Formats: sequence, structure tokens, C-alpha cells
Amino acid sequence: QVQLVESGGGSVQAGGSLRLTCSMAGYTTNNYCLGWFRQAPGKVREGVAGMHMRGGDTVYADSVKGRFTISQDRIKTTLYLQINSLKPEDTAMYYCAADLRSYDYCATRGPPASPDFHNWGQGTQVTVSS
Repeated sequence: QVQLVESGGGSVQAGGSLRLTCSMAGYTTNNYCLGWFRQAPGKVREGVAGMHMRGGDTVYADSVKGRFTISQDRIKTTLYLQINSLKPEDTAMYYCAADLRSYDYCATRGPPASPDFHNWGQGTQVTVSS
């Protein structure tokens, strides 16, 4: 079972940037699908970006394309979410998640869906003021 710990959230003004970090530990295979999700108060959890631990293609929700970038470090212990041109509607708790999935399932089906993931971090808050 993989352990995930997010950090990097904060309060920023619209137009600013943040880089969220998710430290990953405890996995024994590279066959994990990785995702970033967010949940605003009163709203359902939304998958915003995904990629497979083996690398390759990345997928994004339409609402964040061109502004968010998911990546991982070379030794696959840290997952990142670079967020640029922040908007007030990006305000939410952001979570990273992981689950054992094939590359094709992870990287070709569009943005990640939360029911597909069973390992979650505790979340990091992003607040964007106008």
C-alpha cells in the first residue's frame, strides 16, 4: 500500500502560481496510476490531472488544461502539480491519489475518476483571492 503526503498549498492572489508536492512511499511496483484531485466546499471531488508512474502521457480536466502540469521526479518518490494563472474558482482542498492500474487505463481515459483510487493523501488547501 502506498503512503501519500501532500504539501505546498497556501493562499495566493489570482494570477499567481503554486507547486503542490505529494511524497510517495511504500510502493513495491511502478504499476500505479497517479492523480491529483480537488474538492471545494459543497462540490464533488474532481479529478484534475493524472499520469502513470511509468511516465508517458498526462491527462487533464478541461477546466485546468494549459494551467496545470502534473509531473514526478526521476526516482518516482514525489509527484508534483504545478498550478499557474490561479483563479478564485481553483480554491479547494487538493489531494493526490494512487492506485494499481495499467498504463492504458490511466493515460488514455481522460482525467482521473476518484472511485478508481483507493490510496489518498490528507490534502493541502489552496485558496485564491481575487
